[in-house]
Amino acid sequence: MGRIDKGITCSVSGCNKDATRSISADKVKSSGLNASVSERRAYLCKEHYKEYKKRTRKDKMFEKWRYKG
Repeated sequence: MGRIDKGITCSVSGCNKDATRSISADKVKSSGLNASVSERRAYLCKEHYKEYKKRTRKDKMFEKWRYKG
């Protein structure tokens, strides 16, 4: 049973919703989300995870192109 199942809240400051995803804290900070993280993992609710995916879409695409060939 992990932390999400136990009911940890979202790591983004000002959000008190239950977390649904766990992501590396470095990736969340580099995406520009205002997350208060003191551990290696950041926990995001559904809405902030959707925002994280939108902000990192281009970076993922460039990495995919970089290692394709």
